[in-house]
Amino acid sequence: MVREKSRLLAILTFAFALLGTAASAQTVELKLSHYLPPNHTIHKILEAWAKEIAQRSGDRLSIKIYPTSQLGPVQRQFDLAHTGQADLAVGLTGATPGRYPMTELTSLPFVWPKAGSTSAIMSRRLTELAPTYLAKEFDGVHILWIGVTPAISFFTARREINNLNDIQGLKIRFQGEQHAKVLRLLGAVPLQVPPGEIADGMSKGVIDGALFNYEAAQSFGLGTVVRYVSEQGVLTGTLALVMNSAKYDSLPPDLRAIIDETTGPRAAESLGQRWGEANQIGREYMLANKVSIKPLPPDQLAAMKLKLEPLLEISVDALEKNGKPARAFLDEYKK
Repeated sequence: MVREKSRLLAILTFAFALLGTAASAQTVELKLSHYLPPNHTIHKILEAWAKEIAQRSGDRLSIKIYPTSQLGPVQRQFDLAHTGQADLAVGLTGATPGRYPMTELTSLPFVWPKAGSTSAIMSRRLTELAPTYLAKEFDGVHILWIGVTPAISFFTARREINNLNDIQGLKIRFQGEQHAKVLRLLGAVPLQVPPGEIADGMSKGVIDGALFNYEAAQSFGLGTVVRYVSEQGVLTGTLALVMNSAKYDSLPPDLRAIIDETTGPRAAESLGQRWGEANQIGREYMLANKVSIKPLPPDQLAAMKLKLEPLLEISVDALEKNGKPARAFLDEYKK
């Protein structure tokens, strides 16, 4: 009897071991959606990440990338991950006005950490603060990193911007409600235009220009239509890589650990470093296309700062009245 019980126990132990091995050996394919073209730096970073994930997991975890809004437009990217239509998505927070107001505070003029306004510094700091201050805005998805764009400038086709008066009446494509507020305060007319339609819109005069950075300008082929860049660089934008929360929680612990180890603040900093390098290449691309690049004169930049300063306080006060820790978040971000 004792011998039979021992044999049964051994069989059960072996069976459970087999089940555990099968569970740990299961393969998982994740769908990753984003709205950017394949030549964009972010897409290349995602491709490298997918390759690293496959290598680290022994091909048990793979990521299939759907770029260029194949699964949905820019404003639906986060929803795709939230609903599970995609497991992962990279979205632009400013594409859905009012939905990510805390995150969008960092897109306001002259808002960046004391350490500097490079994409690497801003992306790392914002990703570090995301679990404490931003997670509630991203309910239903798990934030893997947040990337802050290199500085954004005015790209125009027909009018050079040498002073604030030159901005008056310009029809400018924007990429977030905070940027739209800035344009209105400066007397411009903000227009929503999908990224892939900017070059055509500028060539036809539907829009006069766009708020963009150099890397994106190269990715979307603006060198053939843009003639001037006003390089004040006082604005940024934010993108986030998110994962469906249920899918993230369902991964075997070892695969989830691989996701964690390859994302987060360090990954955001590395992303920002590469983005900054690509932005410099984009600037050289614009110069090669004989685009005139000039900074806004110091007195005009000071006048712009004075004109836009109230916007930050108004935005913070509005969020504080709604019970959001906007001031504490900005204080931490700007440290």
